[in-house]
Amino acid sequence: MNRRVVLAAALSGLLLTGGGIAAYSARAAVPAAAAAPQAAQVDTAEVIHRPITDWQDFSGRLEAVDRVEIRPQVAGILTQVHFQDGSTVSKGQVLFTIDPRPFAAEVARAEAQLAAAEARVAYTASDLARAERLIADNAVSRHDFEEKQNAARDAAASVQSARAALRLARLNLEYTAIKAPIDGRLSRAEVTVGNLVSASGGPALTTLMSSKRIYAAFDVDEQTFLKSVNPAGGARLPVHLGLADQDGHPVEGRIHSVDNRLDTTSGTIRVRAIFDNPGGQLIPGLYARIRLGSGTPREAVLIDDRAVGTDQDKRFVLVVDGDNKAAYREVRLGNLQDGLRIVENGLKPGERIVVNGLQRVRPGDAVMPHAVAMEGSAPIAAVATPHAQKTRI
Repeated sequence: MNRRVVLAAALSGLLLTGGGIAAYSARAAVPAAAAAPQAAQVDTAEVIHRPITDWQDFSGRLEAVDRVEIRPQVAGILTQVHFQDGSTVSKGQVLFTIDPRPFAAEVARAEAQLAAAEARVAYTASDLARAERLIADNAVSRHDFEEKQNAARDAAASVQSARAALRLARLNLEYTAIKAPIDGRLSRAEVTVGNLVSASGGPALTTLMSSKRIYAAFDVDEQTFLKSVNPAGGARLPVHLGLADQDGHPVEGRIHSVDNRLDTTSGTIRVRAIFDNPGGQLIPGLYARIRLGSGTPREAVLIDDRAVGTDQDKRFVLVVDGDNKAAYREVRLGNLQDGLRIVENGLKPGERIVVNGLQRVRPGDAVMPHAVAMEGSAPIAAVATPHAQKTRI
């Protein structure tokens, strides 16, 4: 009887132990299945391949195309100032008036001298005509005849001298109205009404600078000069300008001139570009940001900066292959181009790269790609919508 009880108890223990092991195995299988790695979802985009123009950025200063110091050409008392400081004037507009009365009197005197000279010409001409008739009859000596000829020539020369003096007097009278030689913007009046001004020195009355067009002068390094400026002759290179308070480079111009020598101290050469300035906002002396383009476009691969990772001193991207696996790819980067980074080496047209989610993926991992446009995080399907057309290019 006791033996039967012991066998039954042992059999029950074995059944309980087996059930516990089975239950433990079932419980252990759940975390094992849950621990299996899953593919990370990442945003991917196809690299952009298109022609680009290489741009170089420089700093420069604006300079006036024409700069004129307004100075008097005759001496006298300044009687009027016809402009306000800093105003814009047109060519030929009167800026200052010098007292014209002494010069008007000089014109009247020169006119009188001319009238007297012309009267003398008339008298000597008639006197010579009489002498010519008399000399034919030997009624006058050869000496007297030659004197009358000389008097007629002297009177004619006197008329020419009087006419020249009259022209000079009228010119000096004209100089009493000091006019703008070009269109432009004036500085302040340095000399006020009542002061004596002189043509033989002294300060300029004011300065006048042209405003319809303006120069931007900047220094180009030797490599850029040899690579872009010199082969293209300068004039055909695209150049854009932006001021300190502007975004980008909104003003387009052209190269006007390149200096004839390289500065050996700085290793640069002076370049001057010219820009239209219809509103007059570009003022000489302002700091200018210059963007100079290469003459010939080239094909390039471009990507978003978000897709670039850093590995010590290297730059890399994760390329997604046909099996949706991420692969490490070292790249050599160039400048920015319309918000995208130029890839000089490491990528080919048509390849897909991870643009968002680099921190969740390692090389060799399987990924769940979510296609987006390279310029942003919007899906490709949304690019065709009207709002997506505003995405920068």
